[in-house]
Amino acid sequence: MVKISDLEQKIASLEALVAKQAALIKFYEEQFALSQRRRFGSSSEQTPDQLRIDNLFNEAEALADPSLPEPEYEDINYTRKKRTGKRTDDLSGLPTVRIDYELPDSERTCPDCGELLPDIGVTISHRLDIIPAQVHVTEQAVHAYGECKCCDKDDNSEPAKIVRADAPVPLIAGSLASPSAVAHIATQKYVNGIPLYRMEKGFIYDGVVLSRQTMSNWLVYCAQTYLVAIYAMLITFLLREDICHADETTIQVLHEPGRDAKTKSYEWIYRTGRHSDHPMVVFEYKETRCMEHPKAFLKDFRGYLHCDGYQAYHGLPDDIVVVGCWSHSRRYFENLYKSIEDASARNGSDAERGLLYINLLFWYEHDFRDLSPEERLEKRLEFCKPASDEFFEWVGTIRALPKSLLGKAVTYALSQREYLENVYRDGRVEFSNNAAERALKTFVSGRKVWLFSNTPNGAESSSIYFTLTETAKENNLNPFQYLKFLLEKLPTAKTSELVDLLPWSESLPDCCRVPFKESNKKPDKPMYSTKKGPLRDALNKLRARFDKIVHNEQR
Repeated sequence: MVKISDLEQKIASLEALVAKQAALIKFYEEQFALSQRRRFGSSSEQTPDQLRIDNLFNEAEALADPSLPEPEYEDINYTRKKRTGKRTDDLSGLPTVRIDYELPDSERTCPDCGELLPDIGVTISHRLDIIPAQVHVTEQAVHAYGECKCCDKDDNSEPAKIVRADAPVPLIAGSLASPSAVAHIATQKYVNGIPLYRMEKGFIYDGVVLSRQTMSNWLVYCAQTYLVAIYAMLITFLLREDICHADETTIQVLHEPGRDAKTKSYEWIYRTGRHSDHPMVVFEYKETRCMEHPKAFLKDFRGYLHCDGYQAYHGLPDDIVVVGCWSHSRRYFENLYKSIEDASARNGSDAERGLLYINLLFWYEHDFRDLSPEERLEKRLEFCKPASDEFFEWVGTIRALPKSLLGKAVTYALSQREYLENVYRDGRVEFSNNAAERALKTFVSGRKVWLFSNTPNGAESSSIYFTLTETAKENNLNPFQYLKFLLEKLPTAKTSELVDLLPWSESLPDCCRVPFKESNKKPDKPMYSTKKGPLRDALNKLRARFDKIVHNEQR
């Protein structure tokens, strides 16, 4: 006869098994939903409209403050610029060729009196004409001059003196390479992401037979012979900064000594912070993702280092303060939020609450963007620090399986808390490492088309070109014109003259600068802006209270 105790024990074991299997099913459902989202869904991190920020603050009662007066509203009249004005500003930096269309005198004659009709006005319209790239051969004829005939000596005691005209030093001896050709090839590959084999086919239509191997040799030679000097100087100046961003991504190099062709190598990136006077982006190729690489690169760096949660950055010297990335922490909650297919199940979920906390921090940070570093730090401590403390206190109460999406979000937030809270040490540091990720976009998009580097020399040369082109863009320079200028000057430049060739040098020619006005730049948008909807209404309510507290406005 079966005992009741045995049945109860068996029921308990079966219930535990069912609970374990249910947890596994939920985990696999999350992974499948997230995989489908990544494959077919949008990659945008924009806050969904379904989120309600008032959930974070317990509806309107938590926001109410009876001591504050009711807001007063006033009508504001304003005028705005017509779109034709914006077009004129956009074209102001381009050369203009005017073509006048006039009637011949025979058609301008008055049929009654025979006098010419008066010109009463001109209607002007603009068209954008593009002249395709043209290839031509420059034939350099260097003349030599001997002694004059009247001074010829019959005796051959002294050799005849020969004088040659000055000529530019060839970029590559015995080669067709010119500064403009190499700069064009480098810009097409490292800025526009066009691989060499496509350029090889494109040159054929221009009547030029230029193999991809020849172009590759030109790029590698010029990088390692000339451009490496500017590359080394940029590294030196970068390490003198006290705020830096770091990140890394994969690159495939086919012929690395002792390694399989399919083995992944890494491209490390280091860049300056937003408040630097001299923006720089430096790429460095390394075979592995080991800690020794950032430690060796940053051995002379002292200050704040923005990075993600990769442990290689956490073993650096103590005089380097690691600043965590709130965007990475937010990404875990966003993945969890997207994995919940049922919209009603999202409301009030842990994923929604985590997103709301971090969105609030970024919104505060956007409003502090134009403050001085000292004022920004003060406002962060007053408004962001209490919100992040409440966030970590809430995260610490969550119990979830370590490998589930919620468990990963909780683990990342708690393990990175020390580094995430370093934003409260200096007003110049950022809440995210997005600046480094944006600088990597050109490399990552180019990697999709040129796929790999053939040799380590090619990978190192690519790092030099990416460094120069991305730094040129950060300093509002035209990458092609800047590379062309460097390749014209570096073959004969002295070491003392290299400083004048850096991207922020005032001595650079005007042709290197992008022809647009700073005032035409669009203002920065909030990092996680939202469209019209319930969330926007809730955010506007919070913003009204926020303005009263921060700006002390009496409305």
